[in-house]
Amino acid sequence: MTTRAQKETSVAELRDNLLRSKATYVSDYRGLTVKEITTLRRRLNKVDADFTVAKNTLIKVALKGEALGEQLETTLKGPTGLAICYNDPAAPAKILVDFIKEVKKTELRGGVVEGKSVSAAQARAIAELPSRDVLIAKMLGSMNAPITNFVGVLAALPRSLVLALEAIRKQKAGE
Repeated sequence: MTTRAQKETSVAELRDNLLRSKATYVSDYRGLTVKEITTLRRRLNKVDADFTVAKNTLIKVALKGEALGEQLETTLKGPTGLAICYNDPAAPAKILVDFIKEVKKTELRGGVVEGKSVSAAQARAIAELPSRDVLIAKMLGSMNAPITNFVGVLAALPRSLVLALEAIRKQKAGE
């Protein structure tokens, strides 16, 4: 049995984790075995995210007076598992959605990403986004393309001149 002090400590820790998160996804965890939850936690830990099972009343107490609490209110029904993300919001969503497809025992209810409420469908759409690193690489590639093309055009001018001079030389040699 947990004491009041232990509950207060866990509520304070939960509050701290939720308030410093970039994204929080809410799911049901009914039917999941301890082994499956451990697997999910390990996968999420690799992308700097946690999976916490908490009572809805404790979540509400932890977030009392916070905008995040109001945003999560609609998703807090039944047994609740929280995927709390501290960095890239897309990576944990992808892991959670893939895990749900794999085990076919639970469902994603929604969450809050960067201070905005998201539905379950929106969270699944976030999961389909490429990772932050891939998006940055694509953006840099797009920015680099005009420069590369410009350099190619500049390099083509002397090459064209050399080819024209070579053609003139061959023509004069043939005369």
